[in-house]
Amino acid sequence: MNLTEAHSPENKPIVLAQISDSHLFSSVNGLHHGHNVLANLRKVLLSICHNRQIDYIIFTGDLTQDHSEQSYQNFVDLVHECGIAVPIYYLAGNHDEPELLAKYLSSAPFSADITIEHPHWQVQLLDSKSATPAGYVAEQALVKLQKAIKADKHQLVMMHHHPIDVGYFIDKHGLKNKTIFWQAIDNFDNIKAIACGHVHSAMQLTKQSKQAVKTADTATAQLTQVKAPVTLYTCPATSIQFDPSVDGVAALAKGPGYRVFYLYPNGQLDSDVINL
Repeated sequence: MNLTEAHSPENKPIVLAQISDSHLFSSVNGLHHGHNVLANLRKVLLSICHNRQIDYIIFTGDLTQDHSEQSYQNFVDLVHECGIAVPIYYLAGNHDEPELLAKYLSSAPFSADITIEHPHWQVQLLDSKSATPAGYVAEQALVKLQKAIKADKHQLVMMHHHPIDVGYFIDKHGLKNKTIFWQAIDNFDNIKAIACGHVHSAMQLTKQSKQAVKTADTATAQLTQVKAPVTLYTCPATSIQFDPSVDGVAALAKGPGYRVFYLYPNGQLDSDVINL
């Protein structure tokens, strides 16, 4: 796609911001490993508010650190304080209670929809919360995802837990049923990418399908069709960025961040990481 085509009206992308892992406290001055997490979230929300390209926000979990109801109220209050007008969709992280998310994130600009429809795209929100810090996608959630996916639309699947190991301590709390998850994903050729939170770092990893190579004999030749690998995009946290050299939670000397996705009508997906 050349520059003229990219900026033509018919190729205008859908633009969404992914934010994740705010880890708020009941106190507005609460510190997480030395960082004021509410102040960091404010920086992220104001940055998004100033970007008129962004069509909506998806929050991929871990709103709270101390599990208090006030932390949920603080999140809602800050969204209104920052003047966020675009819709905000959300998922539960391992720290969150789905009932409290539903209670506090119950009115505009928040939406509990888990499939976001566009003319050429669907964005699917997949629940990976379990009874432990690790992730688990229930069979019912996978069946619901498979039924929601439309064959004629490009797909972006978003979740909290990471389905590919990232190489540091958080892998102990990654997605436990990775094999079943990827078997379900492998059934679809139109899933362009997976996006997750939880790892407190921005990475881009790929997963090649185990069922990727199919051969078909013809009278004259053998045709090999290879399914393209699926890319996993991880999201920097609004709270702290993990130090991967430490076997446990430790913060790097970095500010908050978020991701922006650009979804083009032809199925092209681009992403930027915004560090503040």
